[in-house]
Amino acid sequence: MNDSVTQIRAQFPALQQQVYGKPLVYLDNAATTQKPLPVLSLLADMERGRNGNIHRAVHYLSAQCTELYESARKTICRFIGAEHEHEIIFTSGATAAINLVAFSFGEAFVKEDDVVLVGEAEHHSNIVPWQLMCARKGASVRVLPIDDHGRLRMDLLPDLLDERVRIVAVSHIGNVLGLINPVKELAQIAHERGVPVLIDGAQGIVHSKVDVRDLNCDFYVFSGHKMYGPTGTGILYGKERWLDQMPPWQGGGDMIASVSFKESTYAAFLLLFRY
Repeated sequence: MNDSVTQIRAQFPALQQQVYGKPLVYLDNAATTQKPLPVLSLLADMERGRNGNIHRAVHYLSAQCTELYESARKTICRFIGAEHEHEIIFTSGATAAINLVAFSFGEAFVKEDDVVLVGEAEHHSNIVPWQLMCARKGASVRVLPIDDHGRLRMDLLPDLLDERVRIVAVSHIGNVLGLINPVKELAQIAHERGVPVLIDGAQGIVHSKVDVRDLNCDFYVFSGHKMYGPTGTGILYGKERWLDQMPPWQGGGDMIASVSFKESTYAAFLLLFRY
């Protein structure tokens, strides 16, 4: 094994173990990556002492945690080329992010007989949330087919994008075949008809350079556990114009401006989706 590979493996404690009497070779990174030492060190540090409520207290530990939390948002904003930090919403994973959009976007913009267009080769996480929303709203899911090679039938897209379609949801890179979908072209065609686009970037964020403004997508989602981050973390990028119109998905303490038993008023949209 050459020195560079040895040095890389040394950053991952999980790879130092033996399985069936042999050094572990881990090839399931498309599902979940192992965590490197810097991530494990910070997680241990948080558990051992740097632990406090984020945005909800003024004491020292809370201030430290809040600073780390918001610095992560800034880093992600730069990493994916978002225009505004408040367009970065933390979730528990890509699946949670898609469910959030499906519910909140659906509540705001989908009505009976409307349509959600999804790719034929989507992960279940980019199908089932839309089915649930459509069942609730009396809408339906329409499929953009793939050809015999697993590629989206882009030639059919213009005809499928009729006046009933409210949103298109497709993966950036397929999780089975690894095919890269032409999401920038797809977004352009959809936008010409006034239809927003959600991209499932669970694989795309790992295997390509993502610039959400260049792609001109309206939503982009991905998970931390597929890119060396902590399990139970994820990102929803959403354009400000859409997030500002979407109602909250869940209720909690950090999303409100004021609460009474008669009614509650909500804070800025960044806080609406925190819980």
